[in-house]
Amino acid sequence: MGATAITPPAPITSDSGSLWTAAQSFSCHLGVELPAAGFTVRDLLQLEPNSLLATGCRQSSNVPVSVNGRLLAFAEFEVFGNKLVVRLTELV
Repeated sequence: MGATAITPPAPITSDSGSLWTAAQSFSCHLGVELPAAGFTVRDLLQLEPNSLLATGCRQSSNVPVSVNGRLLAFAEFEVFGNKLVVRLTELV
């Protein structure tokens, strides 16, 4: 079996800078996961507007944050004005 050559990434040049500028507008999926121990399909089917879900997290618990399905960071929830936000506490 022959050796596989690994090609290092190309250096960022002034030409590739415009590619990075264009790439910044790509959309991605950001997800925050909350553990809900004992949550069943029955619970899922009974969800309706204004349902409250009990989670295994305390208010200051670190929760995983993923981008396009890959773990990016851990965060905790906060209230900012009238919005629920996540504050990143650790990048992985």
